[in-house]
Amino acid sequence: MSIVVEDYHKIYGDTVAVAGITFRVAPGEILGLVGPNGAGKTSTIRALAGILVPTRGRVFIDGHDLATEPVAAKAALAYVPDNPNLFATLTVWEHLKFVASVYRVDDWTVHAEKLLAQFELIDHRDALATELSRGMRQKVAIACGYLHNPKAILLDEPLTGLDPRGIRTMRDSIRQRAQNGAAVIVSSHLLSQIEGLCTSILVLHKGRMLMHSSLNRLRQEMCENGRQETLEDLFFRLTEASEPPVSLPATEA
Repeated sequence: MSIVVEDYHKIYGDTVAVAGITFRVAPGEILGLVGPNGAGKTSTIRALAGILVPTRGRVFIDGHDLATEPVAAKAALAYVPDNPNLFATLTVWEHLKFVASVYRVDDWTVHAEKLLAQFELIDHRDALATELSRGMRQKVAIACGYLHNPKAILLDEPLTGLDPRGIRTMRDSIRQRAQNGAAVIVSSHLLSQIEGLCTSILVLHKGRMLMHSSLNRLRQEMCENGRQETLEDLFFRLTEASEPPVSLPATEA
């Protein structure tokens, strides 16, 4: 498994942000991490990126324990936050050059040129980060994340700020990375944007895992007993319940 989370807890003082979640994301899988604001999505994805230290539990990236092998684990992943902070004094091309040097990417210019073309950044290669729109900065951050061909990809609200064409390009790029063997997690509260992208869904609410299942199984569940639910209907039924239901084990898509 490329991403493994075992009994992850995160506590801030008296506040339990995440209360013991366990899941795996296999190579080729795109997991949608969804939940309302305050559900624990950001605390989870930042722990996977090695930014937050778990209060309890273990995280593995490509077989490397983040606690004991942080460099090897982080070398295998890419993390793009919901509002990426680029270097104000670097151009788009210089961002790619910097990332290539950090990850020691051989023949990086060929790959970088392809990424510029894929994300329609060729005309902006010499633009400073401060000259770019919100959507353009998002594209640059994703391109930098893809440059070293990570085996695990963590994307927090990756479609925010993009126009319809940009959203299609981003979706296609995520599917392509998964098809090439990366394990991908997409965190979002906009179910309509990720329903057609993900192969599995994990719903968090108040720090607890309400459900983890393949999308195919979910569609079967939504049609059982005469129900004709949408994924959004299921989401609200789960998160508005007074007590979280038992988590469903993930199955093959």
